[in-house]
Amino acid sequence: MTRLEGEFTMQLKSRIAGVAVVTAAAAATVLGVGVGAAQAAPPAGTLGSLTNSPATGSDLIAPKVHTSAGCSTDSDSYRGVLTGPGAFADGTQVVQPQTVNFSTEEGFDVQVENSFKDVATDLGTTIVAGEYDLTIYCLDAFSQDVKGTFTGAFYFTSPTAYQSTDPNASSPSSTALEVTPAGPVSAGDTVTLKATVTPATATGTVQFKDGANNVGNPVAVSGGVASLSTAALAAGSHAITAVFSSTSPGVNGSTSSATTLVVNGAPATATTTALVVNPSGSIEKFTPVTLSATVLPSGAAGKVQFLDGGQNLGAAVTVTGGAATLTTSSLDAGDHSLAARFVPADSGAYAASESPAVPLTVTPFTGGTATQTISTTVESGALTISVGSTDPVVLPAPALASDASKLTTGGNLNSLTVTDTRAGNLGWNVSGQVSDFSDGSSHSINAANLGWTPKVVDKSPSQTVAAGPQVSPADAIAPGAAAPSGVGLASSRTLATAAAGAGMGTAHVSASVALQAPTTTVAGTYSATLTITAI
Repeated sequence: MTRLEGEFTMQLKSRIAGVAVVTAAAAATVLGVGVGAAQAAPPAGTLGSLTNSPATGSDLIAPKVHTSAGCSTDSDSYRGVLTGPGAFADGTQVVQPQTVNFSTEEGFDVQVENSFKDVATDLGTTIVAGEYDLTIYCLDAFSQDVKGTFTGAFYFTSPTAYQSTDPNASSPSSTALEVTPAGPVSAGDTVTLKATVTPATATGTVQFKDGANNVGNPVAVSGGVASLSTAALAAGSHAITAVFSSTSPGVNGSTSSATTLVVNGAPATATTTALVVNPSGSIEKFTPVTLSATVLPSGAAGKVQFLDGGQNLGAAVTVTGGAATLTTSSLDAGDHSLAARFVPADSGAYAASESPAVPLTVTPFTGGTATQTISTTVESGALTISVGSTDPVVLPAPALASDASKLTTGGNLNSLTVTDTRAGNLGWNVSGQVSDFSDGSSHSINAANLGWTPKVVDKSPSQTVAAGPQVSPADAIAPGAAAPSGVGLASSRTLATAAAGAGMGTAHVSASVALQAPTTTVAGTYSATLTITAI
């Protein structure tokens, strides 16, 4: 009888409490609950929070909660109200006003009087999945004034099971970044970026960033780790971060702290420069000389500055296909030390280099020469002259003079081109001298028997050019005979001259020639060499 009476009394008490809260406004006022207003989301406790025991359970459990602190000193009891979905929205009292375990000095246990299922039955409803909030009110027992509150929640994930954490709440994640090597590194070196995401079960991607710029594409997280290797970081200081974007329900994204990575410029590639001088050894002044430089590796971009005794020789020449060339005819007489120095376009990519010195000796200018071959064929009673070289000149066959004392013929030399581009505008002199005519056997015509009349064909406007004096031929003197003074071309004779300060440019000069041969000349073809000298 005693046991049955106790169960009856407890059940009756619970049901009366439920009715009092839900339907009786007066009683609710005494208990301090505003029944007419829904209380689906009560405010956070003014005194603290509640810890559920057990943390997880079923609807058949009458759970216990523990306050995070004691009630205020102006209170002397407490009670508890549960709010939730549906019929629970207005709040139902699940802890009667009491003093069991009450404390104002420390947290205390509060026992919910019935299971969730029993409370729902009292309300004529059932438990559904959702959030059920429990509020413990600290009371003045006499006035029933509320002096403070503690709040907590039960999250039913099904009609029969609850947990103490919100299944829909997002939990934070953290992302840590490791850069290997830590630096400094050189441009072009491979750097590995490794992000470690906590919790390790989180899924999503990591975007590595260099400041505001992306480094590569997003990398999928696997086992809490995402890695990326790159060799594309330019020289400079980089602030590297890892940004985790979560695809796990309830897990937030996160960003790592920035890691500073210093990237130094890549070391410049070494180069070598070689020089070839052509012609080499020794040359005469005004002779063109070509300096050819070869730079390796052939892809090195830049210019070559040719040097003479360490001083710049001409302007720098752009390297093309690993080569650069300079031709000059302005080297002064004397000993020269020639070199080629490679100057890279990008000193960070390629290093400069210089060839070994190449010696060259320049001798004084001695003048230039040109030759023409003159030939004539003496037939029965006639003499023919021609000018040999690539474009020969042929003189008419000699004719017998009116007094029958000699054979005569004449013609014109090929036009000679004289070009002077020497520094200093020195002026010049062109002269000619002929050898004896020979038939290739034992017969000859004395060179003094050839004379000329020089002429200037044309010249540059800046030049002052004068034709040499006329030279008369000897009067058909015999082979080996000495020529009278000033007669014939057996000695060097002036063809044309240009004055100092007025010789720069191009002039064309020529001469008409006259030949007087003895009548005793044996028939045949006679040739002579006319040597023209310009100085």
